[in-house]
Amino acid sequence: MPATPPRPLPRRRLVLAAGAAALALPRLVLAAPAATVLPPMAEGPFYPRPDWRAGGPFSGDWDADLTRVQRGGRVRVATGEHLALGLQLRDSAGRAIDGAQVEIWQCDTRGRYRHPRDGGTPADVDEGFQGYGEARTAGGGDASFRTIRPAPYLGRTPHIHLKLRHPSFGELTSQLFVDGDAGNAGDFLWRRLAAAERQALGLKLQPASEGGLRWQARHTLVVPA
Repeated sequence: MPATPPRPLPRRRLVLAAGAAALALPRLVLAAPAATVLPPMAEGPFYPRPDWRAGGPFSGDWDADLTRVQRGGRVRVATGEHLALGLQLRDSAGRAIDGAQVEIWQCDTRGRYRHPRDGGTPADVDEGFQGYGEARTAGGGDASFRTIRPAPYLGRTPHIHLKLRHPSFGELTSQLFVDGDAGNAGDFLWRRLAAAERQALGLKLQPASEGGLRWQARHTLVVPA
């Protein structure tokens, strides 16, 4: 006798099966059509090495809020225009990268780094600005910082140094610039960048009016797959 054809699965079971299959797939972030991997740059002379972050005159808290420093039982607040900086880390295949270490460092509004090689003392720098902060990417490859709008210093346009670490790509060091800043055209590093690389590194600042913030920016960082 002829074989009985299999009965179709009820619609509810089909939906549940499709949902389970989707959960098993790696999470993807929608990629820009011409996403450009961050161009590597030297870390520069003022990268705050771990061996002196824990001690010495410049030691302190190194969290993701660079605008407040706790010292001597007091909280000091950074001068400058405060910026909420949201970063999203993904690879060139569009995959979000969770659990990556993200470090940023920059000069204060006086053009000084919180670093002994800058030739200054704690009294020379803005005592309310950490100068360095770190965070880890969470769900969706996101990390958030509170800092100040980058300030220029002698010979350089405003910029934020950036270092990323994760087992999938190793370590990558670069810099972020303020998109459209008048100082970019005179900066020797910016001039070396191709148009796509400038787009990959250019922060588009938007006005903010809450929580004492002056600016906000959300930027995607693309690393090699």
